[in-house]
Amino acid sequence: MTDAPATPQGGDQPMPPAIRVAGQYVKDLSFENPGAPESLRGAGQPNIDLSVDVQARDMGNDMFEVELIIGARAQRESNPVFIVELTYAGLFQIQNVDPQAREAFLLIECPRLIFPFARRVLSDATRDGGFPPLMLEPVDFAALYRQRAAQQAQAQQGAPATPPSDA
Repeated sequence: MTDAPATPQGGDQPMPPAIRVAGQYVKDLSFENPGAPESLRGAGQPNIDLSVDVQARDMGNDMFEVELIIGARAQRESNPVFIVELTYAGLFQIQNVDPQAREAFLLIECPRLIFPFARRVLSDATRDGGFPPLMLEPVDFAALYRQRAAQQAQAQQGAPATPPSDA
């Protein structure tokens, strides 16, 4: 007698979802310090406008590229202090995930896995630019996904029906 669960005879058991991070990388990084060196002497905290977006695309053979796009623009009064833009990507192999659930999985779970690495790249870039490291708070990718879905639904409801084009 063993503690192992009995394997079903028919083999009809669905395979469990599987995810593998095949790679992750900086796809694009831009840091601008337009007011240097004066901006480095400025007193007080700048106002920081932060933007986060996630994009995913099918690469074939169960491989997907997920891009985490983060931008931060810092200003004191109306003067730019720094501008940093990062596209950090991961290449994921995803198997046995229902096609209807795959989009949510790609836009919530995958960016959650690569976010700490993107946060470190942004922190290092701002520190190397002469500023205190930009320490991003964790992002709620589920809320970001729901917000995107609501915007798409609203756009579909408000968009007039267009006849098919002959193009």
